Amino acid sequence: MVTKRVMPVGEQSFSEVRNRGFVYVDKTQYVYQLISESKVYFLGRPRRFGKSLLLSTLKSYFLGEKELFEGLYLGHAEPDLAAAEGRPAWQEYPVFYFSLASERYVDEQALKGMLNQQLVQYEKRYGREPEDNTLSNRFRGIIRRACEQTTQQVVVLIDEYDRPLLATLHNPELHQTYKEILHAFYLVLKDSSDYLRFVLLTGVTRFSKVGIFSGLNNLKDLSMLPAYAGVCGITERELETNFAPEIESLAAALKLSQEKTLAKLKKRYDGYLFNEQGEHVYNPFSLLSVFSANYFSDYWYTTGTPTFLVEKLKAERFRIPDFGNGLSVRKREMENYSTESEDVVPILFQAGYLTIKSYLPQREAYVLGFPNDEVKYSFLENLMPLFYKKNSPFGTAVWDFQDAIEAGNVEAMMRKIEALLASVPYDNINDVEYRERDAQLALFFIFTLLGELVEAEVHNNLGRADIIVHTDGIIYIFELKLWSAGTPDDAIAQIKEQGYATPYLETDKKVLLIGASFDEEKRNVGAWKVEELGG
Repeated sequence: MVTKRVMPVGEQSFSEVRNRGFVYVDKTQYVYQLISESKVYFLGRPRRFGKSLLLSTLKSYFLGEKELFEGLYLGHAEPDLAAAEGRPAWQEYPVFYFSLASERYVDEQALKGMLNQQLVQYEKRYGREPEDNTLSNRFRGIIRRACEQTTQQVVVLIDEYDRPLLATLHNPELHQTYKEILHAFYLVLKDSSDYLRFVLLTGVTRFSKVGIFSGLNNLKDLSMLPAYAGVCGITERELETNFAPEIESLAAALKLSQEKTLAKLKKRYDGYLFNEQGEHVYNPFSLLSVFSANYFSDYWYTTGTPTFLVEKLKAERFRIPDFGNGLSVRKREMENYSTESEDVVPILFQAGYLTIKSYLPQREAYVLGFPNDEVKYSFLENLMPLFYKKNSPFGTAVWDFQDAIEAGNVEAMMRKIEALLASVPYDNINDVEYRERDAQLALFFIFTLLGELVEAEVHNNLGRADIIVHTDGIIYIFELKLWSAGTPDDAIAQIKEQGYATPYLETDKKVLLIGASFDEEKRNVGAWKVEELGG
Protein backbone atom coordinates (compact mmCIF):
# COMPACT_ATOMS: atom_id res chain seq x y z
CA MET A 1 0.00 0.00 0.00
CA VAL A 2 1.30 3.43 -0.96
CA THR A 3 1.64 5.85 1.96
CA LYS A 4 -0.47 8.94 1.37
CA ARG A 5 1.64 12.06 1.19
CA VAL A 6 0.75 15.08 3.30
CA MET A 7 -0.38 18.21 1.45
CA PRO A 8 0.56 21.60 2.99
CA VAL A 9 -3.02 22.92 2.77
CA GLY A 10 -3.00 26.43 4.23
CA GLU A 11 0.50 25.94 5.66
CA GLN A 12 2.37 29.25 5.74
CA SER A 13 5.62 28.27 7.46
CA PHE A 14 8.49 27.16 5.24
CA SER A 15 10.28 25.52 8.15
CA GLU A 16 7.15 23.53 9.04
CA VAL A 17 6.70 22.39 5.45
CA ARG A 18 10.31 21.24 5.21
CA ASN A 19 10.72 19.75 8.70
CA ARG A 20 7.43 17.85 8.69
CA GLY A 21 7.86 16.35 5.26
CA PHE A 22 4.98 18.07 3.48
CA VAL A 23 4.95 17.95 -0.30
CA TYR A 24 6.76 21.09 -1.46
CA VAL A 25 6.85 22.58 -4.96
CA ASP A 26 10.29 24.15 -5.23
CA LYS A 27 9.87 27.91 -5.77
CA THR A 28 13.33 28.84 -4.53
CA GLN A 29 14.52 29.78 -8.02
CA TYR A 30 12.28 32.84 -7.61
CA VAL A 31 13.94 33.62 -4.27
CA TYR A 32 17.29 33.50 -6.07
CA GLN A 33 15.98 35.93 -8.71
CA LEU A 34 14.62 38.30 -6.09
CA ILE A 35 17.73 38.55 -3.96
CA SER A 36 19.91 38.89 -7.08
CA GLU A 37 17.99 41.53 -9.03
CA SER A 38 16.85 44.30 -6.73
CA LYS A 39 16.10 45.35 -3.16
CA VAL A 40 12.51 46.59 -2.64
CA TYR A 41 9.54 44.65 -4.02
CA PHE A 42 5.77 44.41 -3.99
CA LEU A 43 3.80 41.29 -4.96
CA GLY A 44 0.05 41.26 -5.38
CA ARG A 45 -1.79 37.93 -5.53
CA PRO A 46 -5.25 36.68 -4.51
CA ARG A 47 -5.75 35.35 -1.00
CA ARG A 48 -4.51 31.83 -0.24
CA PHE A 49 -2.18 31.83 -3.22
CA GLY A 50 1.05 31.15 -1.34
CA LYS A 51 2.23 34.69 -0.58
CA SER A 52 2.81 33.96 3.11
CA LEU A 53 4.79 30.80 2.33
CA LEU A 54 6.98 32.78 -0.07
CA LEU A 55 7.71 35.36 2.64
CA SER A 56 8.46 32.58 5.12
CA THR A 57 10.89 31.06 2.61
CA LEU A 58 12.68 34.40 2.33
CA LYS A 59 12.75 34.71 6.11
CA SER A 60 14.43 31.31 6.46
CA TYR A 61 16.94 32.21 3.75
CA PHE A 62 17.96 35.52 5.32
CA LEU A 63 18.23 33.86 8.75
CA GLY A 64 20.77 31.51 7.21
CA GLU A 65 18.76 28.32 7.80
CA LYS A 66 20.81 26.30 5.33
CA GLU A 67 19.46 22.88 6.29
CA LEU A 68 15.94 23.78 5.11
CA PHE A 69 17.15 24.31 1.55
CA GLU A 70 18.90 20.98 1.04
CA GLY A 71 17.87 19.43 -2.25
CA LEU A 72 16.25 22.66 -3.48
CA TYR A 73 17.38 25.02 -6.24
CA LEU A 74 18.63 27.66 -3.82
CA GLY A 75 20.54 25.10 -1.78
CA HIS A 76 22.78 24.50 -4.80
CA ALA A 77 22.84 28.11 -6.04
CA GLU A 78 23.61 29.98 -2.79
CA PRO A 79 27.40 29.31 -2.65
CA ASP A 80 27.91 30.79 -6.12
CA LEU A 81 25.65 33.74 -5.33
CA ALA A 82 27.50 34.43 -2.08
CA ALA A 83 30.86 34.33 -3.87
CA ALA A 84 29.60 36.77 -6.50
CA GLU A 85 28.43 39.15 -3.76
CA GLY A 86 31.65 38.79 -1.74
CA ARG A 87 30.03 37.46 1.43
CA PRO A 88 29.88 34.16 3.34
CA ALA A 89 27.29 31.65 2.13
CA TRP A 90 24.12 31.61 4.20
CA GLN A 91 24.85 34.98 5.76
CA GLU A 92 22.44 35.78 8.62
CA TYR A 93 20.64 39.14 8.61
CA PRO A 94 18.24 40.76 11.07
CA VAL A 95 14.74 40.00 9.76
CA PHE A 96 11.57 41.93 10.62
CA TYR A 97 8.43 40.01 9.67
CA PHE A 98 5.11 41.83 9.98
CA SER A 99 1.75 40.21 9.31
CA LEU A 100 -1.46 42.26 9.16
CA ALA A 101 -3.67 39.29 8.35
CA SER A 102 -5.19 38.20 11.64
CA GLU A 103 -7.13 41.20 12.94
CA ARG A 104 -10.78 42.19 12.40
CA TYR A 105 -9.97 45.94 12.12
CA VAL A 106 -13.13 47.35 13.63
CA ASP A 107 -11.63 50.62 14.91
CA GLU A 108 -8.50 52.78 14.88
CA GLN A 109 -6.98 51.00 17.87
CA ALA A 110 -7.19 47.62 16.13
CA LEU A 111 -4.59 48.63 13.54
CA LYS A 112 -2.43 50.51 16.02
CA GLY A 113 -2.56 47.56 18.39
CA MET A 114 -1.55 45.11 15.66
CA LEU A 115 1.47 47.22 14.65
CA ASN A 116 2.43 47.88 18.27
CA GLN A 117 2.32 44.19 19.17
CA GLN A 118 4.77 43.35 16.42
CA LEU A 119 7.08 46.29 17.06
CA VAL A 120 7.37 45.34 20.74
CA GLN A 121 8.83 41.92 19.98
CA TYR A 122 11.69 43.52 18.01
CA GLU A 123 12.19 46.34 20.53
CA LYS A 124 12.81 43.68 23.18
CA ARG A 125 15.82 42.61 21.14
CA TYR A 126 17.10 45.88 19.69
CA GLY A 127 15.86 48.42 22.25
CA ARG A 128 13.70 51.54 22.14
CA GLU A 129 14.67 55.18 22.59
CA PRO A 130 12.63 57.89 24.40
CA GLU A 131 12.00 59.87 21.22
CA ASP A 132 10.40 56.82 19.58
CA ASN A 133 6.88 58.02 20.43
CA THR A 134 4.99 57.09 17.25
CA LEU A 135 4.57 53.85 15.35
CA SER A 136 6.58 55.12 12.41
CA ASN A 137 9.39 56.48 14.62
CA ARG A 138 9.57 53.17 16.48
CA PHE A 139 9.76 51.29 13.16
CA ARG A 140 12.51 53.60 11.93
CA GLY A 141 14.38 53.19 15.21
CA ILE A 142 14.49 49.37 15.27
CA ILE A 143 15.69 49.26 11.66
CA ARG A 144 18.57 51.62 12.42
CA ARG A 145 19.54 49.96 15.71
CA ALA A 146 19.35 46.42 14.26
CA CYS A 147 21.74 47.43 11.49
CA GLU A 148 24.12 49.16 13.89
CA GLN A 149 24.12 46.32 16.44
CA THR A 150 24.57 43.45 13.96
CA THR A 151 26.63 45.34 11.33
CA GLN A 152 24.30 43.81 8.75
CA GLN A 153 21.59 45.49 6.74
CA VAL A 154 17.99 44.67 7.67
CA VAL A 155 15.39 42.54 5.88
CA VAL A 156 11.74 43.69 6.12
CA LEU A 157 8.91 41.35 5.10
CA ILE A 158 5.30 42.57 5.34
CA ASP A 159 2.49 40.09 4.75
CA GLU A 160 -0.98 41.29 3.70
CA TYR A 161 -0.03 44.96 3.85
CA ASP A 162 -3.52 45.89 2.59
CA ARG A 163 -5.71 43.74 4.85
CA PRO A 164 -6.77 46.73 7.02
CA LEU A 165 -7.74 48.67 3.89
CA LEU A 166 -9.74 45.83 2.38
CA ALA A 167 -11.50 45.26 5.70
CA THR A 168 -12.70 48.88 5.86
CA LEU A 169 -13.85 49.55 2.30
CA HIS A 170 -17.41 49.74 3.64
CA ASN A 171 -16.37 52.36 6.22
CA PRO A 172 -14.87 55.40 4.40
CA GLU A 173 -13.94 57.28 7.57
CA LEU A 174 -12.06 54.40 9.19
CA HIS A 175 -10.58 53.46 5.82
CA GLN A 176 -9.10 56.97 5.49
CA THR A 177 -7.71 56.80 9.04
CA TYR A 178 -6.03 53.48 8.28
CA LYS A 179 -4.65 54.83 5.03
CA GLU A 180 -2.96 57.71 6.90
CA ILE A 181 -1.49 55.39 9.55
CA LEU A 182 -0.13 52.95 6.98
CA HIS A 183 1.16 55.75 4.75
CA ALA A 184 3.37 57.04 7.56
CA PHE A 185 4.43 53.53 8.57
CA TYR A 186 5.42 52.34 5.10
CA LEU A 187 7.25 55.59 4.23
CA VAL A 188 9.79 54.60 6.90
CA LEU A 189 11.13 52.16 4.31
CA LYS A 190 12.03 55.07 2.03
CA ASP A 191 13.75 56.99 4.83
CA SER A 192 15.69 53.89 5.93
CA SER A 193 17.00 52.82 2.53
CA ASP A 194 20.69 52.80 3.62
CA TYR A 195 19.90 50.31 6.39
CA LEU A 196 17.92 47.85 4.23
CA ARG A 197 19.18 44.71 2.49
CA PHE A 198 15.83 43.48 1.20
CA VAL A 199 12.14 44.43 1.38
CA LEU A 200 9.06 42.57 0.15
CA LEU A 201 5.46 43.57 0.78
CA THR A 202 2.60 41.33 -0.28
CA GLY A 203 -1.11 41.89 -0.54
CA VAL A 204 -4.15 41.41 -2.68
CA THR A 205 -4.64 44.90 -4.03
CA ARG A 206 -2.32 47.65 -5.17
CA PHE A 207 -3.97 50.60 -3.44
CA SER A 208 -2.97 54.01 -4.69
CA LYS A 209 -2.21 56.81 -2.23
CA VAL A 210 -0.89 54.51 0.51
CA GLY A 211 2.75 55.54 0.35
CA ILE A 212 4.57 52.46 -0.82
CA PHE A 213 3.89 53.00 -4.51
CA SER A 214 4.27 56.76 -4.63
CA GLY A 215 6.89 57.08 -1.91
CA LEU A 216 9.24 54.21 -2.71
CA ASN A 217 10.69 55.22 -6.06
CA ASN A 218 12.94 52.15 -6.11
CA LEU A 219 10.08 49.68 -5.54
CA LYS A 220 9.70 46.93 -8.13
CA ASP A 221 6.16 45.65 -8.58
CA LEU A 222 6.29 41.95 -9.45
CA SER A 223 2.53 41.46 -9.75
CA MET A 224 2.24 41.53 -13.53
CA LEU A 225 5.80 40.80 -14.66
CA PRO A 226 6.12 37.73 -16.95
CA ALA A 227 9.27 36.51 -15.17
CA TYR A 228 7.29 36.17 -11.92
CA ALA A 229 3.99 34.86 -13.30
CA GLY A 230 4.59 31.51 -11.59
CA VAL A 231 6.05 32.75 -8.29
CA CYS A 232 2.79 31.78 -6.55
CA GLY A 233 0.35 29.19 -7.79
CA ILE A 234 1.17 25.90 -9.51
CA THR A 235 2.02 25.62 -13.20
CA GLU A 236 1.00 22.77 -15.48
CA ARG A 237 4.54 21.43 -15.46
CA GLU A 238 4.76 21.63 -11.65
CA LEU A 239 1.43 19.83 -11.33
CA GLU A 240 2.44 16.87 -13.46
CA THR A 241 6.00 16.71 -12.05
CA ASN A 242 5.22 17.01 -8.35
CA PHE A 243 1.82 15.34 -7.95
CA ALA A 244 1.90 12.18 -10.05
CA PRO A 245 0.80 9.89 -7.14
CA GLU A 246 -2.07 12.21 -6.21
CA ILE A 247 -3.27 12.47 -9.81
CA GLU A 248 -3.26 8.67 -10.07
CA SER A 249 -5.20 8.33 -6.80
CA LEU A 250 -7.75 10.96 -7.79
CA ALA A 251 -8.28 9.33 -11.19
CA ALA A 252 -8.95 6.01 -9.48
CA ALA A 253 -11.46 7.61 -7.10
CA LEU A 254 -13.27 9.30 -9.98
CA LYS A 255 -13.07 6.19 -12.18
CA LEU A 256 -11.55 8.33 -14.94
CA SER A 257 -8.38 8.14 -16.99
CA GLN A 258 -5.51 10.32 -15.83
CA GLU A 259 -5.93 12.39 -18.99
CA LYS A 260 -9.58 13.14 -18.18
CA THR A 261 -8.72 13.77 -14.53
CA LEU A 262 -6.12 16.35 -15.55
CA ALA A 263 -8.66 17.97 -17.87
CA LYS A 264 -11.16 18.16 -15.00
CA LEU A 265 -8.56 19.73 -12.69
CA LYS A 266 -7.64 22.24 -15.37
CA LYS A 267 -11.24 23.28 -16.04
CA ARG A 268 -12.04 23.63 -12.34
CA TYR A 269 -8.89 25.25 -10.90
CA ASP A 270 -6.51 26.45 -13.63
CA GLY A 271 -6.62 29.60 -15.73
CA TYR A 272 -5.03 32.33 -13.61
CA LEU A 273 -2.84 34.55 -15.77
CA PHE A 274 -1.00 37.53 -14.35
CA ASN A 275 0.77 38.61 -17.54
CA GLU A 276 -0.16 38.01 -21.16
CA GLN A 277 3.34 36.63 -21.80
CA GLY A 278 3.54 34.63 -18.59
CA GLU A 279 2.49 31.11 -17.73
CA HIS A 280 -1.00 30.38 -16.40
CA VAL A 281 -1.22 28.79 -12.95
CA TYR A 282 -3.60 26.68 -10.90
CA ASN A 283 -5.05 27.90 -7.63
CA PRO A 284 -2.64 26.23 -5.16
CA PHE A 285 -5.07 26.12 -2.22
CA SER A 286 -7.78 24.37 -4.23
CA LEU A 287 -5.35 21.99 -5.90
CA LEU A 288 -3.72 20.91 -2.64
CA SER A 289 -7.15 20.58 -1.03
CA VAL A 290 -8.36 18.30 -3.83
CA PHE A 291 -5.34 16.05 -3.42
CA SER A 292 -5.67 16.03 0.35
CA ALA A 293 -9.36 15.06 0.28
CA ASN A 294 -9.26 13.12 -3.00
CA TYR A 295 -12.47 14.92 -3.80
CA PHE A 296 -13.56 17.89 -5.95
CA SER A 297 -15.13 20.93 -4.28
CA ASP A 298 -14.98 24.74 -4.29
CA TYR A 299 -12.23 24.98 -1.70
CA TRP A 300 -10.76 28.41 -2.36
CA TYR A 301 -14.02 30.23 -2.83
CA THR A 302 -15.57 28.99 0.39
CA THR A 303 -12.68 30.39 2.46
CA GLY A 304 -14.03 33.91 2.08
CA THR A 305 -17.09 35.51 0.50
CA PRO A 306 -16.31 38.82 -1.22
CA THR A 307 -19.29 40.63 0.31
CA PHE A 308 -17.97 44.14 -0.29
CA LEU A 309 -17.33 43.32 -3.95
CA VAL A 310 -20.75 41.82 -4.48
CA GLU A 311 -22.45 44.80 -2.84
CA LYS A 312 -20.42 47.17 -5.01
CA LEU A 313 -21.44 45.29 -8.14
CA LYS A 314 -25.07 45.59 -7.16
CA ALA A 315 -24.79 49.29 -6.31
CA GLU A 316 -23.19 50.05 -9.65
CA ARG A 317 -25.73 47.91 -11.56
CA PHE A 318 -22.83 46.11 -13.17
CA ARG A 319 -23.65 43.96 -16.20
CA ILE A 320 -22.87 40.53 -14.76
CA PRO A 321 -23.07 38.72 -18.14
CA ASP A 322 -20.11 40.83 -19.27
CA PHE A 323 -17.92 38.65 -17.05
CA GLY A 324 -18.52 35.75 -19.37
CA ASN A 325 -18.16 37.74 -22.57
CA GLY A 326 -14.90 39.41 -21.60
CA LEU A 327 -14.30 42.81 -20.04
CA SER A 328 -11.91 45.21 -21.70
CA VAL A 329 -9.78 47.21 -19.26
CA ARG A 330 -6.88 49.58 -19.97
CA LYS A 331 -3.51 48.37 -18.73
CA ARG A 332 -2.84 51.46 -16.62
CA GLU A 333 -6.22 51.04 -14.86
CA MET A 334 -5.21 47.53 -13.83
CA GLU A 335 -2.12 48.62 -11.97
CA ASN A 336 -3.73 50.66 -9.20
CA TYR A 337 -6.96 50.73 -7.24
CA SER A 338 -8.38 53.83 -5.63
CA THR A 339 -11.31 53.61 -3.27
CA GLU A 340 -12.66 56.73 -4.94
CA SER A 341 -12.85 54.88 -8.26
CA GLU A 342 -16.23 53.69 -9.49
CA ASP A 343 -14.60 50.89 -11.50
CA VAL A 344 -14.68 47.62 -9.58
CA VAL A 345 -13.00 45.59 -12.33
CA PRO A 346 -9.33 46.15 -11.32
CA ILE A 347 -9.92 44.93 -7.77
CA LEU A 348 -11.89 41.94 -9.07
CA PHE A 349 -8.81 41.02 -11.09
CA GLN A 350 -6.41 41.57 -8.22
CA ALA A 351 -8.61 39.59 -5.86
CA GLY A 352 -8.68 36.59 -8.21
CA TYR A 353 -12.30 36.68 -9.43
CA LEU A 354 -11.23 37.73 -12.93
CA THR A 355 -8.08 37.00 -14.88
CA ILE A 356 -6.39 37.91 -18.16
CA LYS A 357 -7.88 36.17 -21.17
CA SER A 358 -6.08 38.14 -23.88
CA TYR A 359 -4.23 41.38 -24.56
CA LEU A 360 -5.12 44.08 -27.10
CA PRO A 361 -1.77 45.78 -27.87
CA GLN A 362 -3.29 48.44 -30.13
CA ARG A 363 -5.44 49.63 -27.21
CA GLU A 364 -3.00 48.69 -24.45
CA ALA A 365 -5.89 46.88 -22.83
CA TYR A 366 -6.59 43.48 -21.28
CA VAL A 367 -9.66 41.33 -21.86
CA LEU A 368 -10.70 39.78 -18.54
CA GLY A 369 -12.98 36.90 -17.63
CA PHE A 370 -13.53 34.18 -15.05
CA PRO A 371 -10.36 32.09 -14.57
CA ASN A 372 -12.12 28.76 -14.08
CA ASP A 373 -15.33 26.97 -13.13
CA GLU A 374 -14.71 27.16 -9.37
CA VAL A 375 -14.75 30.94 -9.47
CA LYS A 376 -17.41 31.28 -12.16
CA TYR A 377 -20.14 29.20 -10.56
CA SER A 378 -19.34 30.13 -6.95
CA PHE A 379 -19.30 33.84 -7.76
CA LEU A 380 -22.64 33.71 -9.55
CA GLU A 381 -24.21 31.72 -6.72
CA ASN A 382 -23.07 34.41 -4.29
CA LEU A 383 -24.52 37.12 -6.50
CA MET A 384 -27.98 35.62 -6.79
CA PRO A 385 -29.25 36.46 -3.29
CA LEU A 386 -28.54 40.13 -3.92
CA PHE A 387 -30.57 40.24 -7.11
CA TYR A 388 -33.51 38.11 -6.01
CA LYS A 389 -35.84 38.14 -3.04
CA LYS A 390 -34.62 36.32 0.05
CA ASN A 391 -37.33 33.69 -0.02
CA SER A 392 -37.63 33.49 -3.82
CA PRO A 393 -37.83 30.10 -5.52
CA PHE A 394 -34.83 31.00 -7.66
CA GLY A 395 -32.18 29.05 -5.81
CA THR A 396 -34.01 25.73 -6.09
CA ALA A 397 -36.10 26.25 -9.20
CA VAL A 398 -33.02 26.78 -11.39
CA TRP A 399 -32.27 23.09 -11.17
CA ASP A 400 -35.77 22.18 -12.40
CA PHE A 401 -34.83 23.40 -15.85
CA GLN A 402 -32.49 20.56 -16.65
CA ASP A 403 -34.95 18.12 -18.20
CA ALA A 404 -36.87 20.82 -20.06
CA ILE A 405 -33.70 22.29 -21.59
CA GLU A 406 -32.30 18.98 -22.75
CA ALA A 407 -35.66 17.87 -24.18
CA GLY A 408 -36.31 21.16 -25.95
CA ASN A 409 -39.53 21.67 -23.93
CA VAL A 410 -39.81 25.42 -24.43
CA GLU A 411 -43.27 25.55 -22.83
CA ALA A 412 -41.94 24.25 -19.51
CA MET A 413 -38.88 26.51 -19.73
CA MET A 414 -40.92 29.67 -20.26
CA ARG A 415 -43.37 28.86 -17.45
CA LYS A 416 -40.47 28.54 -15.04
CA ILE A 417 -38.88 31.72 -16.35
CA GLU A 418 -42.14 33.54 -15.64
CA ALA A 419 -42.13 32.22 -12.06
CA LEU A 420 -38.55 33.28 -11.48
CA LEU A 421 -38.92 36.74 -13.00
CA ALA A 422 -41.71 37.33 -10.53
CA SER A 423 -39.09 37.09 -7.76
CA VAL A 424 -37.00 39.96 -9.09
CA PRO A 425 -37.15 42.87 -6.57
CA TYR A 426 -38.25 45.71 -8.84
CA ASP A 427 -39.41 47.96 -5.99
CA ASN A 428 -36.52 50.33 -6.36
CA ILE A 429 -36.16 50.04 -10.11
CA ASN A 430 -38.10 52.63 -12.03
CA ASP A 431 -35.87 52.69 -15.06
CA VAL A 432 -37.33 50.47 -17.79
CA GLU A 433 -33.81 49.74 -19.06
CA TYR A 434 -32.98 48.04 -15.78
CA ARG A 435 -36.16 45.97 -15.86
CA GLU A 436 -35.15 44.57 -19.23
CA ARG A 437 -31.61 44.04 -17.95
CA ASP A 438 -32.87 42.06 -14.96
CA ALA A 439 -35.00 39.83 -17.19
CA GLN A 440 -31.90 39.08 -19.25
CA LEU A 441 -29.89 38.57 -16.07
CA ALA A 442 -32.39 35.99 -14.84
CA LEU A 443 -31.91 33.94 -18.00
CA PHE A 444 -28.14 34.28 -17.68
CA PHE A 445 -28.14 32.98 -14.09
CA ILE A 446 -30.51 30.13 -14.91
CA PHE A 447 -28.56 28.66 -17.76
CA THR A 448 -25.06 29.43 -16.48
CA LEU A 449 -25.62 27.77 -13.12
CA LEU A 450 -26.95 24.73 -14.89
CA GLY A 451 -23.53 24.39 -16.45
CA GLU A 452 -24.75 25.02 -19.96
CA LEU A 453 -22.63 27.04 -22.35
CA VAL A 454 -24.21 30.48 -22.17
CA GLU A 455 -23.40 33.59 -24.14
CA ALA A 456 -25.06 36.89 -23.29
CA GLU A 457 -25.35 39.77 -25.75
CA VAL A 458 -23.47 37.95 -28.51
CA HIS A 459 -22.30 40.47 -31.09
CA ASN A 460 -22.02 40.21 -34.85
CA ASN A 461 -21.60 42.92 -37.49
CA LEU A 462 -25.34 43.66 -37.53
CA GLY A 463 -26.34 43.53 -33.87
CA ARG A 464 -26.35 41.37 -30.78
CA ALA A 465 -28.43 38.47 -29.53
CA ASP A 466 -29.61 38.67 -25.92
CA ILE A 467 -28.89 35.07 -24.86
CA ILE A 468 -27.54 32.03 -26.69
CA VAL A 469 -27.55 28.66 -24.91
CA HIS A 470 -25.65 25.60 -26.14
CA THR A 471 -26.58 22.08 -25.05
CA ASP A 472 -25.40 18.76 -26.44
CA GLY A 473 -28.25 18.63 -28.94
CA ILE A 474 -29.88 22.06 -29.08
CA ILE A 475 -28.89 25.71 -29.54
CA TYR A 476 -31.36 28.24 -28.11
CA ILE A 477 -31.30 31.84 -29.35
CA PHE A 478 -33.30 34.20 -27.12
CA GLU A 479 -34.35 37.73 -28.01
CA LEU A 480 -36.20 39.81 -25.40
CA LYS A 481 -38.26 42.89 -26.28
CA LEU A 482 -40.13 45.32 -24.14
CA TRP A 483 -43.89 45.01 -24.70
CA SER A 484 -44.00 48.59 -25.99
CA ALA A 485 -41.14 47.96 -28.39
CA GLY A 486 -42.31 44.84 -30.22
CA THR A 487 -43.99 41.45 -30.23
CA PRO A 488 -42.50 37.94 -30.05
CA ASP A 489 -42.87 37.83 -33.85
CA ASP A 490 -40.79 41.00 -34.06
CA ALA A 491 -38.17 39.42 -31.82
CA ILE A 492 -37.87 36.32 -34.01
CA ALA A 493 -37.78 38.50 -37.12
CA GLN A 494 -34.89 40.42 -35.56
CA ILE A 495 -32.99 37.18 -34.90
CA LYS A 496 -33.32 36.28 -38.58
CA GLU A 497 -32.69 39.73 -40.03
CA GLN A 498 -29.64 40.37 -37.86
CA GLY A 499 -28.17 36.96 -38.62
CA TYR A 500 -27.83 35.83 -34.98
CA ALA A 501 -28.30 32.22 -36.11
CA THR A 502 -25.89 32.40 -39.06
CA PRO A 503 -22.86 30.92 -37.18
CA TYR A 504 -24.94 27.81 -36.43
CA LEU A 505 -26.33 27.06 -39.91
CA GLU A 506 -23.85 24.24 -40.50
CA THR A 507 -24.24 22.66 -37.06
CA ASP A 508 -25.84 19.27 -36.66
CA LYS A 509 -27.71 20.57 -33.61
CA LYS A 510 -31.33 21.70 -33.56
CA VAL A 511 -31.54 25.53 -33.47
CA LEU A 512 -34.55 27.04 -31.67
CA LEU A 513 -35.37 30.74 -32.02
CA ILE A 514 -37.29 32.12 -29.03
CA GLY A 515 -38.84 35.56 -29.11
CA ALA A 516 -40.33 36.97 -25.93
CA SER A 517 -41.89 40.25 -24.93
CA PHE A 518 -41.40 41.78 -21.51
CA ASP A 519 -44.58 43.31 -20.10
CA GLU A 520 -43.60 46.55 -18.29
CA GLU A 521 -46.86 46.54 -16.30
CA LYS A 522 -46.63 42.93 -15.13
CA ARG A 523 -42.82 43.14 -15.00
CA ASN A 524 -42.67 39.67 -16.49
CA VAL A 525 -42.83 37.77 -19.76
CA GLY A 526 -45.97 38.94 -21.56
CA ALA A 527 -45.93 36.56 -24.50
CA TRP A 528 -43.47 34.35 -26.30
CA LYS A 529 -43.03 32.31 -29.47
CA VAL A 530 -40.64 29.55 -30.57
CA GLU A 531 -39.54 28.67 -34.09
CA GLU A 532 -37.11 26.01 -35.24
CA LEU A 533 -34.53 27.21 -37.70
CA GLY A 534 -35.27 25.63 -41.04
CA GLY A 535 -38.37 24.01 -39.60
